[in-house]
Amino acid sequence: MMTTMNTLLALIAAYLIGSVSFAMLSSRLFGLEDPRTFGSGNPGATNMLRTGNKKAALLTLVGDAFKGWLAVFLARMLAPDLGLTDEAIAGVAVAVFLGHIYSCFLKFKGGKGVATAVGVLLALQPWLALATVATWVIVAVFFRYSSLAALVAAVFAPFYYYLGGQLVWPFSLPWFLAICFLAVVLIIKHKKNIANLLAGTESRIGQKQKS
Repeated sequence: MMTTMNTLLALIAAYLIGSVSFAMLSSRLFGLEDPRTFGSGNPGATNMLRTGNKKAALLTLVGDAFKGWLAVFLARMLAPDLGLTDEAIAGVAVAVFLGHIYSCFLKFKGGKGVATAVGVLLALQPWLALATVATWVIVAVFFRYSSLAALVAAVFAPFYYYLGGQLVWPFSLPWFLAICFLAVVLIIKHKKNIANLLAGTESRIGQKQKS
């Protein structure tokens, strides 16, 4: 009974942590427009970069990744004391991710979850996060599309985890399923970007908002 209660509290805490929008916080800190009112309308680092304020974009990127890492890191560290299983930790990973996408502080709307997903991967398995980020960087450098880089990285992340789980690190099925879930949701959240990419109208990295 206590373990179930601890798991429930961990899930709620993770969702609330994920609901904190660093795009909104950085826009207020730097006196910028509400990120939901320009560009893609997405409260995330890529859209914040369209303001031309690199510090605001960096704060958003780091903050959104940090909250994903924090929730899962705390769950892993406290697991022995709270009786949290791999399933519970996987649930925390999903909860903090969904908190970012469906923030209770933004009327259950939010960002697409790329940075938060990276933070989650970092807490689950640092080498997995490094491989996924490297994939994002390579695609972004060559094609200059953040959305395309995110889509490719999302597709490869479960594959990297599975492969690494057979060769490098211990494999956890609940964690693998959580990573697959994050990848699928990321792809779904980028459906408009996919349409824009196919139409040749997708904004490139660093492209400022139109006045």
